[in-house]
Amino acid sequence: MNELLLVVAIACRRIALKASEVHSVIELDTLTAVPRAPVHVAGLSALRSRVLTVIDCRTSLELPPLALDDGQPHAAVVEVEGHLYALLVDGIEDVVEAGSECTPVRTNLGRGWDRCALGMVESDAGPLLLLDVAGIVAGPEEARAA
Repeated sequence: MNELLLVVAIACRRIALKASEVHSVIELDTLTAVPRAPVHVAGLSALRSRVLTVIDCRTSLELPPLALDDGQPHAAVVEVEGHLYALLVDGIEDVVEAGSECTPVRTNLGRGWDRCALGMVESDAGPLLLLDVAGIVAGPEEARAA
């Protein structure tokens, strides 16, 4: 398998995103709050004159939100249904090659993780949980019901 994966940290876990779904990796300069936005939408930012909806991956996974007071937050820029999103993560680690096909997760990871997990994949960085970008952007069920 020759698929490249972006390894990121979310809530002290090493996670993989398909590199083919990631446009770029950035540090956010500014973040503007959006009144009445779903809980997992951290705000709006700009990238080369384009508006990005900023998604807090932790909140989308139904975990405590990312603390944004520790410098410039890191984000992976993705496109879902023609819209750009910046996925806030704890850190960006590396790009690695997948060493296996994605296999189902055979345990309960927790409600948010279970909703977004595509499965486990082996890599040179060890086993990684591969997440569904569209699932993270959609957010928790409460956000989709609103």
